[in-house]
Amino acid sequence: MLILGIESSCDETGVALVESTGPGVPVLLAHALHSQVEMHQAYGGVVPELASRDHIRRVLPLAERVLGQASRGLADIDVVAFTRGPGLAGALLVGAGVACALGAALDRAVLGVHHLEGHLLSPFLSADPPEFPFVALLVSGGHTQLMRVDGVGRYAILGETIDDAAGEAFDKSAKLLGLGYPGGPALACLAEQGDPKAFKLPRPLLHSGDLDFSFAGLKTAVLTQAKKLGDALAEPLSRDRADLAASTQAAIVEVLVKKSLAALQEAGLKRLVVAGGVGANRELRRQLDATCAAWGVRVHYPELHLCTDNGAMIAMAAAMRLQSGVQQPARTYAFDVKPRWPLDALENG
Repeated sequence: MLILGIESSCDETGVALVESTGPGVPVLLAHALHSQVEMHQAYGGVVPELASRDHIRRVLPLAERVLGQASRGLADIDVVAFTRGPGLAGALLVGAGVACALGAALDRAVLGVHHLEGHLLSPFLSADPPEFPFVALLVSGGHTQLMRVDGVGRYAILGETIDDAAGEAFDKSAKLLGLGYPGGPALACLAEQGDPKAFKLPRPLLHSGDLDFSFAGLKTAVLTQAKKLGDALAEPLSRDRADLAASTQAAIVEVLVKKSLAALQEAGLKRLVVAGGVGANRELRRQLDATCAAWGVRVHYPELHLCTDNGAMIAMAAAMRLQSGVQQPARTYAFDVKPRWPLDALENG
């Protein structure tokens, strides 16, 4: 079975082709991705209307490229999958519209995929795919969650952020430091030149006794320090700015690592899966690798180029849902996107 996956929830247009044969892990045949980062840089963040228009321009050429790379034609597609939500409403409608149009034209069924489930299952695209059950750390610009995963569609949330997501803390702190968009990678790069112990920043909820996160207080502490430093932050080679970036990253990473280990203990499992854009952070990977090795825990990540939003994760999630029998595609070509859609509200069947 060939599944064409389309991702258009925010500022990346992704298309991919995945093949599912038998009980094994579905195989990625080809994928293509266009990032809108350069377009949004001038505005310091994503402009929803511009994002939607660019998705319209990019999605069909990307689909043609993917089919060409895989030496397949439109007639070979069995199911068209798309990101149903959560995300920007206009951007989601582009992907849904293209998927439904292709489905209707080819007389093929379509399947709407939860964006977070795509991230959650993206490590199955790696050379070292995980096995169920495992604890997942889903960490991105919009979400920070810990969950127990017993199979496709079998997710139990163990803890989540009560305010800002970890990626949001990275981005907003970067803005306070005068760094460009996207802020998270810029802060991580600058942090490599700084001292992570230079500033004493809070680790909110680190000792709360539960698995929830909070990063709003950290952002406020960074703002306070930035105001104290004043003009010193504006200097291109400012040591203080590098130190504050390193201290900010250290605070975020420490909370993520220690909460992940606590979740593993609570679940009684020895396998951790890290997914989402922040999963590409080099310091987070370094600390998780070292700590998990000491604890005898296997840790899995998506390939670096598949940490951000992409069509491959949508095609893979659709393939795994179909393979496991938790959902069937349908020839109902409705534009029923869900801009707000908690993962624990995902229905199976």
